Amino acid sequence: MKRILALCCLAAAALAPPAYGAPAHEHGVARLDVGVEATRVVLFLDTPLDNLLGFEHAPRTDAERQKADAAVASLRDAAALFRIDPAAGCTLAKVELSSGALGLGKVDAAAKEGHGDLEGQIEFQCTAGTKASFVEVRLWDTFAGFKRLDLQVATPRGQMKATLRRPQTRVALAR
Repeated sequence: MKRILALCCLAAAALAPPAYGAPAHEHGVARLDVGVEATRVVLFLDTPLDNLLGFEHAPRTDAERQKADAAVASLRDAAALFRIDPAAGCTLAKVELSSGALGLGKVDAAAKEGHGDLEGQIEFQCTAGTKASFVEVRLWDTFAGFKRLDLQVATPRGQMKATLRRPQTRVALAR
């Protein structure tokens, strides 16, 4: 089980551009890596804070703090944002969020200045993860800043890249 997830993560890393050629921080665009194995589906979200909040610095006003708190609450309720094919029998197990600007996870001093990002790891426990044929992504409904989602998918059946553009919501997990 751990071996398949490790292979999925390695495959996703292999599909990613090398560090020296990493894509620039681009508003409206986020990256979502999807790893599928027999007992779980794991999602890795990497997005500029602007997509979530309309700004990308540490909240400075009460209104900004409220907006940030609401965004974090929505992300923690990941089952409402990401729906796994019911055939896989998945339930939300864990959400880990990291953003220096929002003081989540490891606080990176550099992230408090300039272009702030948020990284999230979302794990669903599944009775039959490999039966998942799609993931429904509902980020557009909650966060107006998202325009495009670049995906990397690794399953026991293979790896692939895909792109979702507003208003598309469904990611096929098989070619």
